[in-house]
Amino acid sequence: MRNITTLATVGVFLLSYGMAEAGEMFVFPKNGQSKEQQEQDQFACYKWAKEQTGFDPMKPVEHASTAPPQGGAVKGAAKGAAIGAVGGAIAGDAGKGAAIGAGVGGAGGAMRKRKSEKQHEAAEKKAEQAQEASVDGYNRAFGACMEGKGYTVK
Repeated sequence: MRNITTLATVGVFLLSYGMAEAGEMFVFPKNGQSKEQQEQDQFACYKWAKEQTGFDPMKPVEHASTAPPQGGAVKGAAKGAAIGAVGGAIAGDAGKGAAIGAGVGGAGGAMRKRKSEKQHEAAEKKAEQAQEASVDGYNRAFGACMEGKGYTVK
């Protein structure tokens, strides 16, 4: 029986830690509930809020984002130089064609990289906003549940 109590205490500690990460919330037993009763009620409300919102404050947040693109100008210049050299060779001056191609390719690569970086930043911001909305929804559901069980939640 002691092991079950210890596991329950550890679980409540982790649950409380996860809630603190999700957003700080204070729960006060206004009807004189015991600490054990409050722990049981918090766990029941954790499960209920998780089911209602689909958000679990105990799970680490997974970022689906990837690293922003690297080397756009350099890659573009290399590709442009190669294409320019071929075009320049046909016209009679491979070196001049390569130089022009490198300049055009570098500028194009830099523009593509910046566009990709902006898209990456926008995706990260959107993910952050979705995370905040999930945390807020979970906290509201958890608070409603605890208030329904006779606690003051702030």
